[in-house]
Amino acid sequence: MFAALTGLVYFLSNSLAIENYFSCFFSLPIVISSMRWGVDAGRKTLVATTILLLVLSGPVKALTYLLKHGIVGFTMGTLWRSGASWNLSIFLCTIVRALGAVGFVLISSFLIRENILALITINIHASLTFVLTASGVNSIPSMNMIYTLFGILVLINSGCFMFLLHLLYSVFLTRMGMKSSLRLPRWLERAI
Repeated sequence: MFAALTGLVYFLSNSLAIENYFSCFFSLPIVISSMRWGVDAGRKTLVATTILLLVLSGPVKALTYLLKHGIVGFTMGTLWRSGASWNLSIFLCTIVRALGAVGFVLISSFLIRENILALITINIHASLTFVLTASGVNSIPSMNMIYTLFGILVLINSGCFMFLLHLLYSVFLTRMGMKSSLRLPRWLERAI
């Protein structure tokens, strides 16, 4: 049931171009399934949602859901079910989300036959060169520095998103009566 709900909401939000407003809830059914019925149920929800999106929307949307939301929800649900600390959960989910984002860029590059990763690094190089020149530093950054900066920016973006997702899901699951199965930080327990 969660898989059908997630698949239909994802399909409709993509069709109506409102995915950006609801994207934080796409991983929630997988997390709820993993927390309530076990890791196997979370995996089955992930697979069923991806298959449903494959049938409804095609392989591109199914792969997009899997990379950006599905694996993140499964990772978070598995870690929360096993009682992992918030620091470990946010760290691992950040890595999974960052790899999913880079995978999404690579898949998109393949499909449109344009190297989007090269365009991103070229733009970062031009922007950084401009900032360095404007500040009086007369040097050109190396490509290793550009790749490192790109990786750091993706990790920061993913980390902020995962921290906010952990907060949102903690509040949501607490309101659903699942607080006893959550291992929340003390500052969040006092706030809730």
